[in-house]
Amino acid sequence: MTPPSWQAAVYAALKAARVTQIGYVPDAGHAHVIAAAHADPDMHAVVLTTEEEGIALAAGAWLGGERAALLMQSSGVGNCINMLSLPVNCRMPFLTLVTMRGEWGEFNPWQVPMGTATPGVLTAAGVHVRRADRPEEVAETVSAAAALAFDSAVPVAVLFSQRLIGTKVFVK
Repeated sequence: MTPPSWQAAVYAALKAARVTQIGYVPDAGHAHVIAAAHADPDMHAVVLTTEEEGIALAAGAWLGGERAALLMQSSGVGNCINMLSLPVNCRMPFLTLVTMRGEWGEFNPWQVPMGTATPGVLTAAGVHVRRADRPEEVAETVSAAAALAFDSAVPVAVLFSQRLIGTKVFVK
C-alpha cells in the first residue's frame, strides 16, 4: 500500500534531519512512518510499552551522539508529563510527532478530553508546539520542528490534526 504523500514526506523530513532512531507505541496514524523505519537498515525502530519510554530513548540517543524522534497519539501525551522534565531541565533536544484524536469527526468520547488538552499540556510542560493541518504543510513543519529541537536543544512537538490523518472508523 502506497502511503499518502504527506506521510512519506514525514519520513523524508526525519531522514533529512539525521534521525536514526524512532520510538513508537503502535498507532494507525503513524503506520506508514513506522513501516518505513522498520524497512530502513539505517533506522532503528523501537516499539515501546508506554510513551514516556520514548523520552528516555531520545535522551540515550542524544547522549550517544544520535538523534531520535518519538511517535505517539494525543492520548499518550498524558503518560509523558513527568518525563518531559528530562529534556526541559537537561536542555536536550527532543522531537515528538503526535497524531491527534478527539477532534475532527471523532467517534470515541474518551478521546476528546486529552485531544482538547494536548496543546496546552505540552506548552505548560515546556514543549514548543507546532501543528500541521494540511498535507502541503507537513514536510516544512516537521523539518522546521526538527531544526528547532536539534539545533536549539529544546523539546518540540508536531501535532498532526485529526482532519489531516483521517477519522478513525470501526466497523461492527
